[in-house]
Amino acid sequence: METEILQKDLARIGEWAVVNAMRKNPTKSKAVRFTRARSKDPLNYSLMDTLIPEASSCKYLGVILRSDLSWVDQVNYTLKRVWKALHFPMRILKKGNSNTKSLAYMSLVRPILEYGAACWDPYREGQISAIDRVQKRVAKFAYHTNRPNWVTLASRRKLSHVCALFKAYSGERVWKAIGDRIQQPHYLSRVDHKWKIRSRRQKRHIGKYSFVNRTIHHWNQLPAEVLGTLPCKPVTFKNG
Repeated sequence: METEILQKDLARIGEWAVVNAMRKNPTKSKAVRFTRARSKDPLNYSLMDTLIPEASSCKYLGVILRSDLSWVDQVNYTLKRVWKALHFPMRILKKGNSNTKSLAYMSLVRPILEYGAACWDPYREGQISAIDRVQKRVAKFAYHTNRPNWVTLASRRKLSHVCALFKAYSGERVWKAIGDRIQQPHYLSRVDHKWKIRSRRQKRHIGKYSFVNRTIHHWNQLPAEVLGTLPCKPVTFKNG
């Protein structure tokens, strides 16, 4: 039933393109089924009488989505881009001072590491270590030490998680779909703040370590004075 509805929507898109004299290239589209089931029926979606090719992954807004909901491809893709981007400032600024090298890293390299990280933040130790290795390499290049006075990448990703959940909790339009699913707990203890969110039990790691479930744990541990001024700016969480 759902496949028929989706095919009808694709047919409407094709008709709209013909009416408005717009060219479409269905071969650039991908049909991806998000499931961890082993047995899968083939996807036979078509657009303008052209079969849409089936794929195991796709890129959406710069983030790679796999059919099994794993982020390994996104982590590898990000690391590949980061090491390539890091090569240029390390070659040009070989004789530069530490502040210049640090600024180049924070301006050119770190934004690549943190793009969409609230969504694909890894939970496996191997992937976390691979990402941290980038900052350690830059620290050794800039300050000749593996432990600079920088906030760890894991802490920065944690902060971006809480800020994103705050936007969902406060009802911002982009995050409204997540905010509508947030539920209050059945009870509150003495140490809980009144903005506590009910945690969800998940059996699989995909759900257990998803953005919402991981961030709810951090959200519920925030001090009440941090959330006591809602609505507040996300920068408030840096001191929480």
